[in-house]
Amino acid sequence: MAVTSRTIGASRRVWSRNRQVQRTAHALLYGAALILGALAVYAVIGAVIGRINVLIDDVRYGRPRTMHIQAFVGHNEEAGQPTRLIAMNLDRQVVVLELPGGDPAQMRAIAGPYLFGADEHLTPVIIGVSDVDGDTLPDLLLDIRRERIVYLNRDGGFRLPTPEEQARLIKSATP
Repeated sequence: MAVTSRTIGASRRVWSRNRQVQRTAHALLYGAALILGALAVYAVIGAVIGRINVLIDDVRYGRPRTMHIQAFVGHNEEAGQPTRLIAMNLDRQVVVLELPGGDPAQMRAIAGPYLFGADEHLTPVIIGVSDVDGDTLPDLLLDIRRERIVYLNRDGGFRLPTPEEQARLIKSATP
């Protein structure tokens, strides 16, 4: 009969080490699953919020995105009727229609910028009037994606400022 010896304590250490590796692996897998679940929830919530924002803009501005205002800007308003200004995003092309004194027979179209990027056909164009150059005539303001475009009120119509006028506007806007 052969006599063999082995250390019992060493096998317990190996078994204990295997349990510890298993626990660490399970914790890592659990953590990875939590992170992936959080990312999935984030993506779903982001998609839902984006869709809700589009629906709100659909209700507010319609399709194509359209906004209109009435204002006295000094264009053929002798009859006491305000000028109607209609801003539209027509498949990424911004267009402003001006009806001086509310008369559609004198309608003018002002071509605005072309919008580049994904889903820009859904970008609303916010329109307003304000005297930005200090000549007492209200100028046309377009707000598109937090950018402001100014059309100066000159000679009975709206036009973009010249480089000199633009430099003067920038200089007067800075404190």
